[in-house]
Amino acid sequence: MSTTTTTPPPPPPHPAGGEIRDTRLASALGERYLAYALSTIVSRSLPDVRDGLKPVHRRLLFAMRQLKLDPAGGFKKCARVVGDVIGKYHPHGDSAVYEAMVRLAQEFAVRYPLVEGQGNFGNIDGDNAAAMRYTEARLTAVAQALMEGLDENAVDFGPTYDGEEDEPRVMPAAFPNLLANGAQGIAVGMATNIPPHNAGEICDALLHLIDHKDAPITDLVARLPGPDFPTGGELVESPEAIVAAYRTGRGAFRLRARWTVEKLSHGLFRIVVTEIPYQVQKTKLIERIADLVMNRKVPLLGDVRDESAEDVRIVLEPRSRGVDPDTLMEQLFRQTELETRFNLNMNVLDADGVPRVMDLREVLQAFLDHRHEVLVRRTRHRLDKIAHRLEVLGGYLVAYLNLDEVIRIIREEDHPKAALIDTFKLTDVQAEAILNMRLRSLRKLEEMEIRKEHAALTEEQAALETLLSDPALRWARVGDEIRGIRDAFGAGTALGRRRTTLGAPPAAIDVPVEAMVEREPITVILSTMGWIRALKGHVEDLGDLKFKDGDALHTAVRAQTTDKLLLLASNGRFYTVAGDRVPRGRGFGEPVRLIVDVPNDADLIALRRHRPGGKLLLAASDGRGFVVEEADCLGQTKAGKQVLTVSAGAVAAVCRPLDPAGDGTPGDHVAVVGSHRKLLVFPLEQVPVMTKGRGVQLQRMKDARLTDVLVLRLADGLRWKSGDRTRTETDLSPWLGTRAQAGRLPPRGFPRDNRFGDQGAG
Repeated sequence: MSTTTTTPPPPPPHPAGGEIRDTRLASALGERYLAYALSTIVSRSLPDVRDGLKPVHRRLLFAMRQLKLDPAGGFKKCARVVGDVIGKYHPHGDSAVYEAMVRLAQEFAVRYPLVEGQGNFGNIDGDNAAAMRYTEARLTAVAQALMEGLDENAVDFGPTYDGEEDEPRVMPAAFPNLLANGAQGIAVGMATNIPPHNAGEICDALLHLIDHKDAPITDLVARLPGPDFPTGGELVESPEAIVAAYRTGRGAFRLRARWTVEKLSHGLFRIVVTEIPYQVQKTKLIERIADLVMNRKVPLLGDVRDESAEDVRIVLEPRSRGVDPDTLMEQLFRQTELETRFNLNMNVLDADGVPRVMDLREVLQAFLDHRHEVLVRRTRHRLDKIAHRLEVLGGYLVAYLNLDEVIRIIREEDHPKAALIDTFKLTDVQAEAILNMRLRSLRKLEEMEIRKEHAALTEEQAALETLLSDPALRWARVGDEIRGIRDAFGAGTALGRRRTTLGAPPAAIDVPVEAMVEREPITVILSTMGWIRALKGHVEDLGDLKFKDGDALHTAVRAQTTDKLLLLASNGRFYTVAGDRVPRGRGFGEPVRLIVDVPNDADLIALRRHRPGGKLLLAASDGRGFVVEEADCLGQTKAGKQVLTVSAGAVAAVCRPLDPAGDGTPGDHVAVVGSHRKLLVFPLEQVPVMTKGRGVQLQRMKDARLTDVLVLRLADGLRWKSGDRTRTETDLSPWLGTRAQAGRLPPRGFPRDNRFGDQGAG
């Protein structure tokens, strides 16, 4: 039996585009998204821990250096700088590059500006900078310190995106830019947020870390106590929280505006805000405060105005001289951006380009390691330059010692360079230098200067070689460089003054809810057609009230603007109306259904002022009811809260307080009357207290509806109005009974509408 081997067919020829490989879609997407994420993290969003710059900022500074925009030089149009950046180094949109450049020049955005702008570069109000064709810029001394040593092989260079030129991968960074200016960025799956700090304090912490390699975070924070924002303000975070944030690399700092009280005549005063939190736009802040004033959310504040010129000056006028400034500012801190929280997230790229969250010591040590490496590279570069120069000077000295022979060789030999090398045992560099000498250099004085330079360079070479061989000397030199930065930009300089005050956490000020709304007496008017309005003060005479045609007074409630009003509808739901939300002014007010969502098919039964701790007696038209706590009637939404459940064909009918006189003294009996004109009086204790439901039967009815309920004190008797007179029945024994009885005919003179009327307990 033979076995036949089948040869698989050859693969199809590859197309002109290259090889085609089968791969899973999830794997392909994952690889490409990861590549995109890494590109975003490394090339756009996260700063380098060594120089604190993102690629766009690094390329901006390098392009300006190439254009020789030194601090002592002239300005150039920003459009020229942006053009060089996007053309040579950063192939992105010009607007993004210009915005990055503008931010480096804004003194309110950057603690130590790297660009000095000329023209409109925006302001703290949030206005944008002028177009790049109108503005000009040059580098600052801080930016120059960042790039010091670029020509001395201090850092690595790499090809630009098109390979035509080289650009630095990192700046030498003599200035601690990462902590001094901070950084913000959002990458794919990670972000960074580092606040600015004071350069002098950073240098103090760096010097301490040089002397104490394992210094605890607490020692470093003692020298670098917290952020120093360019807009000032007051840092009101506890020292423990600050240490914890720097220990983990993550945390938050609470920042408040700085304010003072200016005394005026007659006991008046005003509050002046002179510094606002970092990254807060002043115009939006003032608009927010003005909205609070207009909506009466800050009743202690009367007015706000902006008197800022070069400095911030926001004037807050209190409503009266009796206002406590601390309480007023506490309200504003809670409701506006006069207080903010700056989140700390020290997520940076380390020296190997790996993103990770560092603590304060790691960030400082990474900067020191970078400065140490820069020192070593610059020293070696200088040694190479000295060695080359000494080699050239050695050739010059040979030429001076054998000047006549050198001249003869140059004049007579066909190949003078080779002849010089053979005759005097010179190197190629020395022979080339001799051939390039000028005749004026052959004077005797020049020989003396060469010997002097040779001696000086030899001495410098020995010192540099000693430096390279001794780590202690190298770290001492790094410390000297940091002291130089501290002297140039630390305390005692224009930029070095600490702007953000370090304060203790403020004591908790209890601001009652009533203080958030202006407290003043009002009379709330509800009409039978459901229109509501508020009159200023407690109005006694309501005879002059005007209503729409066909409308009339339903309820008048005397309250305060800080009170809450309970509105009961015939569907058994309570709706909560804030006293300060009731429309005021002339006119008929507005429909209450614009304030709360009362259905159109529901009638308005009662409007009462909410009394904390109070109780109400609720009853439906079918004669059922119960007692409920007023707190259980408060609704949290405009849709209200279902409290009284009404049966089919019945509606909520009555809402009465348990204190008939409105003085907090509860009644002891309940009087019930229905459309069948039967009156029943029974003890209040027979009515249960419930949170919601149908309740119990208050009066037995047949083919009748409950019309009114009243809580009374039996010793005071039963009162009702008859025309302009108020009548009282003191002997209620004929009508006394128990709950759910039918009752008897009411006393002579009882109203024909079978209602007790207003008892004055509203």
